[in-house]
Amino acid sequence: MKKLLIYSHGKDSLPGGEKALAFAKAAESQGYRFESPDYRAQPDPDRRADQLLATGWRNFDRVVLVGSSMGAYVSAVAAETVKPAGLFLLAPAFYLPGYRQTAFTIPPDKTWVYHGWRDEIVPPEHAWRFCREYRVRLTMVDADHRLMGELPFIIQEFERFLRTIS
Repeated sequence: MKKLLIYSHGKDSLPGGEKALAFAKAAESQGYRFESPDYRAQPDPDRRADQLLATGWRNFDRVVLVGSSMGAYVSAVAAETVKPAGLFLLAPAFYLPGYRQTAFTIPPDKTWVYHGWRDEIVPPEHAWRFCREYRVRLTMVDADHRLMGELPFIIQEFERFLRTIS
């Protein structure tokens, strides 16, 4: 089975940043090919979703989408077309000005969300609203928007997530 994980970075992040590399290592250890599109030239979140959909994801039997902040929005928007085996979202930038989509088609039983209590960029209430509406798992951590202080825990959770959706 050909497995792919697509990691979508946030607005001001890098496709090869520390978070992306941690997810790459975890995904590859479980047999996934890792891709992280470079969205830095595209500030519009909906066009970033189009960019994700233009990748070679159709060549794989199993696709998992992981996104951070704006990348979580991108992953959730793309999920309607990709129909991923799993959706793992970090500090998702939902319900913000300039983000067109407010309704999503996601796999609720295979979607996990992580958000920081101290997030000053995307209010935690937005994650609560999304998780309540779609009945998905939400884990709140003592972190700011970047979640870097909780990255080891989140990667451990991600490894568990991949085993759960297998």
